Order: sequence, then structure tokens, then C-alpha cells
Amino acid sequence: MTQKVVVTEDCAGTGQCVAVAPEIFELDSDGLSTVISQPVSPDQKAAAETAAGLCPMAAIRLEG
Repeated sequence: MTQKVVVTEDCAGTGQCVAVAPEIFELDSDGLSTVISQPVSPDQKAAAETAAGLCPMAAIRLEG
């Protein structure tokens, strides 16, 4: 099953997600996280879950 990653408006741009999963996330021109790989492949799922768990703002979730 494929999953979609969502970054909510609660993102503060701490960059934890980019550090853990640079193949999925990057910081945009405003310094906020954006998803660059959709849907998350089975190989990327663990990294996406780790990024969601590390986000201090709880701004990342997996759907699907």
C-alpha cells in the first residue's frame, strides 16, 4: 500500500525531516518543509515515519 506524506501549516521549519529523509523532504524558499517525493515508496516508509516522529511541531503525517 502506498502512502502520502502531508506537512501541515504547523511546520516551523526546524529541518528535522530533511535531516532524516532528504529524499522525501526539503525546505522551501520560506524555510518550511515541503514534500518532494509522493507517494512514499515502501522503501521510504520507515524514513517518513521517523521524520514524523521527530517533528517537534507534529506537522507531518502519513495518509493512506
